[in-house]
Amino acid sequence: MNWINDLLWGSGIAHSILLLSVTIVLGMQLGRVKVFGVSLGITLALFVGILMGHLGMRIPADTLLFFREFGLILFVFSVGMQVGPGFFASFKKGGVTLNLLAAGVVLLGALTTLVIHFVTGIPIATMVGVMSGAVTNTPGLGAAQQAYGDLFGAPDNTIALGYAVAYPLGVVGIILSLLFVRYAFRIDLAKETERIDAEAERNRHEATTISLVVKNPAIFDKPIGELARLLSHREFVISRICHHDTQLIDIVRADTRLRKNDKIFVITTQDDAETIKTFIGEEIQMDRKQWIPAQSQLVSRGIAVTKPELNGKRLGDLQLRQLYVINITRVHRSGMDLVANPALNLQLGDRLTVVGSELAINKVAEVLGNSLHRLDEPNLVTLFVGIALGIILGSVPFAFPGIPQPVKLGLAGGPLIVAILISRFGYRYKLITYITQSANLMLRELGISVFLACVGISAGAGFVDTIAHQGGLAWIGYGFLITVVPLLIIGGIGRWVCKLNYFTLIGLMAGSTTDPPALAYANTTGGSDTPSVSYATVYPLTMFLRVLAAQLMIVFFYA
Repeated sequence: MNWINDLLWGSGIAHSILLLSVTIVLGMQLGRVKVFGVSLGITLALFVGILMGHLGMRIPADTLLFFREFGLILFVFSVGMQVGPGFFASFKKGGVTLNLLAAGVVLLGALTTLVIHFVTGIPIATMVGVMSGAVTNTPGLGAAQQAYGDLFGAPDNTIALGYAVAYPLGVVGIILSLLFVRYAFRIDLAKETERIDAEAERNRHEATTISLVVKNPAIFDKPIGELARLLSHREFVISRICHHDTQLIDIVRADTRLRKNDKIFVITTQDDAETIKTFIGEEIQMDRKQWIPAQSQLVSRGIAVTKPELNGKRLGDLQLRQLYVINITRVHRSGMDLVANPALNLQLGDRLTVVGSELAINKVAEVLGNSLHRLDEPNLVTLFVGIALGIILGSVPFAFPGIPQPVKLGLAGGPLIVAILISRFGYRYKLITYITQSANLMLRELGISVFLACVGISAGAGFVDTIAHQGGLAWIGYGFLITVVPLLIIGGIGRWVCKLNYFTLIGLMAGSTTDPPALAYANTTGGSDTPSVSYATVYPLTMFLRVLAAQLMIVFFYA
């Protein structure tokens, strides 16, 4: 029966994986239980892990560290891949405001920590550990430990203990802050969802469709190709034309000539729509269905780009319009509809709206692939290239004048930033960045569950002793204050002054504490990617500020 003893109480890989599996299963099952209509979800894996650690369950330190960090990397990388396509656009539309609010959370947290230090006399090293745990920021803990060790040549164990005792209630405090803001401002989630949808409709990249009558004498008898050159600085596609003399509707070609009073169907962006109207003629009210009359042979169909060799190719280089007499009006990508500009670089998973004859569209489908089962195949090369580059970036020390210790983004910040960049620009380097929603969710949940279980098991051994005999109970209370005071202040400012949507606000609050469990809870509450986008918008700057604050507080008080 020795094998059973080794499996349950040993130190091998089988024991480690079994313990993690049991911890995660119990955590997820308990996380489904609702108390007052609220469930903590995967966050319960942390508390089950603490219980396991308290009961004497152990995982070897090196193995535990590997599982914890790799789980965190998987989580933040999948988040970056998910939100990357809309990250830069979101930064232009309110990203500065979000980052200023997040910086305010960091600053208020540091000030609250300093006030507690001066009032209670608790050593600043311990308080920095409590602060890092209160905002669930592991890189900040590591930065504080490294800075203290470099100054004194030996670690201060109270930094890690402060982190361990403050972390669990820190997670709860963040989620309670999200709930407090919701009920304090009497937020209706359904109305917030409608507001998000309305804002997305107004601001989305989808080109608006307009119908025009040709009235400008300067373009009479000019071919469409020449018009496109004259307006090359604008994004638009002329899809169909209704000839004034015959009232017949045709697909537009490069050599199609515009004549007086011809009607044309144009797809353009909202920014360029007014310019196109002014240059061509007058807008008329004509339903989209009227552009494909019943007797016409024209059909409109969505075709998916599934051939890997087309990833990164310019749409114009395929010459689909010239070869097959069709028009591509829109390109659907990551929830956005883009104008089918010839200079647009295609990405695997793009869905093109094609107008033409049935035969021509079938030919185009053969060129583009349109084989949806290909999209289900995982692209592991991109995943591990991104993780490798993220680890390298996270390990690079950044030196700043007046700060003796360099600052690093760490194993969370580096992979997140690289994932965002790869998902947005990876096609330029022939990296296939498409990933199905289910695959992304699988990676995300796997990563966060393993990470939380490891943190709980490692903190469980000394958790009760610290609370009972080392003043840890007071540390928990101080950590709770460090968690909720900045969040409630900034949450109120964000909602009352900045008028942020609730889903954007809770993503900001989760990101300003670099708290993956809070993000998981926010995503569940929001039912959309909106919290993830605001989380990723503020995460890089917040991570940098958290690490910098922890190091500066140690260096300033002890150097």
